[in-house]
Amino acid sequence: MSEGKVVLVGAGPGAPDLITLRGVEALRHADVVLYDRLTHPALLEHAPIDAERIYCGRAPGAPGDDRQESIHDLMVRHARAGRVVVRLKGGDPFVFGRGGEELQALIAQGIEVEVIPGITAGISVPAALGIPVTHRGLARGVTFVSGHGGETDWSALARSGTTLVIYMGLRNLERIVSALKSAGMSPQTPACVIENGTLRSQRQVLATLGTLSAAGFEGPAIIVVGEVVRLARIALQEKKAA
Repeated sequence: MSEGKVVLVGAGPGAPDLITLRGVEALRHADVVLYDRLTHPALLEHAPIDAERIYCGRAPGAPGDDRQESIHDLMVRHARAGRVVVRLKGGDPFVFGRGGEELQALIAQGIEVEVIPGITAGISVPAALGIPVTHRGLARGVTFVSGHGGETDWSALARSGTTLVIYMGLRNLERIVSALKSAGMSPQTPACVIENGTLRSQRQVLATLGTLSAAGFEGPAIIVVGEVVRLARIALQEKKAA
């Protein structure tokens, strides 16, 4: 029996119609689909009816190293059994998605791998609110940051002049805000939290660094800090609310 392959597919930021055409095509040829917590259920309908569907998600804040190793083992085992495995990951596999770890693990085992990028939430979720992460005269760049923990040089980020797009930061928002202000970032810097971006259930709060709060939000969410937040479609939101 010839060996199968693994396709790492980015599912996009949330809405099921934001996956790429190439990603859908990969799903249509899958024998096994390993999907995560941020994958919209409707995407699984693209896979053949007899394809095996395996949930590989974990709760926010839960330990992930052992779980990740088991995912590597699953992909290798199914590929070696001659199956086409689609590893479906929210956003883009290589942006805080451990896609690089999975790619390296598969290469080490001699498994054929294809990567199909996805639309990352860090760009598309702010865009859904009318916020460009870069904009002439407002932001000369963008920095993607994990708010989940670890060592982050908030002082350097506060001085960078770039838009800060923070993933997985809800639980640590108070600490993040405090660190940025302590590093010299103005409390008047525009900031926002966007929950369930690109979905019908999307909610957001537009504020400043000094007033930003995650109260009432449960995630998944993107936090944006920078002058570009001023460009959010406030007038349009108010018109819809009227």
